[in-house]
Amino acid sequence: MKYLIVGLGNKGAEYAETRHNIGFKVVDELANAAGVSFQNETLAHIARIKYKGKQLILVKPTTYMNLSGKAVNYWMQKEKIDKNNLLVIVDDLNFDFGTVRLKPRGSDGGHNGLKDIQAVLNGTEYPRLRVGISRPEQKGIQVDYVLGEWSEEENKQLNGIISKSADAVKKFVSLGINLAMNEINK
Repeated sequence: MKYLIVGLGNKGAEYAETRHNIGFKVVDELANAAGVSFQNETLAHIARIKYKGKQLILVKPTTYMNLSGKAVNYWMQKEKIDKNNLLVIVDDLNFDFGTVRLKPRGSDGGHNGLKDIQAVLNGTEYPRLRVGISRPEQKGIQVDYVLGEWSEEENKQLNGIISKSADAVKKFVSLGINLAMNEINK
């Protein structure tokens, strides 16, 4: 059985340590733990790992966030992966920093990457792992906030959150969406 695990983020060194790139960090963690590296392929950097007899295709789109759907759709078609075996990992302003939530479907929540995936896949019926980055205290600065780097205090906790998110991906793959949600979202 194959799964497409898509970490959302923006390519380029200037975005590497930004809040918007938490999805990239989570798939990097999965690849590093398996001892594999990403290869530059069509529309994405790709790594392939095995977990409990299942093949995970880790995807970091190279299309920039607001065109993520193009890469997701390409790899779903190329690998013949059903929407139920797709997991999109995304930063979320609507959850407190460090909160990890698995959802079987849902709105884009104002996230441009999810908006594009929703448009390309023609719906919201695909699993996503939302990683909370909190909302900025000041109104009207969301773009600067998500494209900003982690604070010193956030950086101290980041590795634990990335590890927790990577474990959530493994639970999704090994337990299925419903049982995994029971464990992750409690």
